[in-house]
Amino acid sequence: MNLSNLKPAEGSTKNRKRIGRGQGSGRGGTSTRGHKGAKSRSGYKSKVGFEGGQMPLQRRIPKVGFKNINRVEYRGINLDALQILAEKTKAADIDMAVLAQNGLASKNDLIKILGRGELKAKLNVKVHAFSATAKAAIENAGGTAVTL
Repeated sequence: MNLSNLKPAEGSTKNRKRIGRGQGSGRGGTSTRGHKGAKSRSGYKSKVGFEGGQMPLQRRIPKVGFKNINRVEYRGINLDALQILAEKTKAADIDMAVLAQNGLASKNDLIKILGRGELKAKLNVKVHAFSATAKAAIENAGGTAVTL
C-alpha cells in the first residue's frame, strides 16, 4: 500500500450533477431551475428572511424590552465551588489564575463570588466582586475577601 493507490471506500463518494450540459444529459434547457421568475435568472439572491412578499416573521412579532448597553456581566462562582476547589488544590490563595487553571472561569471573565453553600476552608480570595453573604462567610471562616 502506498499513497498512489489510495482511494475512498466503495459507495462513499458520488459524482456531482453536471447541469446545463445539453438536452441529452436530462439536465439541459432550464438546468433544473424551472421556468421563468427571479429564481431562474443568473445573479439571483433573496434577502435574508424574505417570505415572497408576505410580511416576514421578524416584522410580524412585536418588539419587546431593551438591552442595557452598560450592563456588566459577571461569572458567578458559589462558595460550595470554592470549598471543592480548596479541598482539591490545597490552595490558600484563590485568584483569577487559580480559577482559570481549574476551569471555573476563563482569564477574561469578571468574577463574582456568590453565597450558596458552606465554606469551611480559610481562603484569601481576590476577585472582581462579592455578594454580601459570600463576603461575610469568607471572613467568618477566617479568610479575606479582596475586591480587584
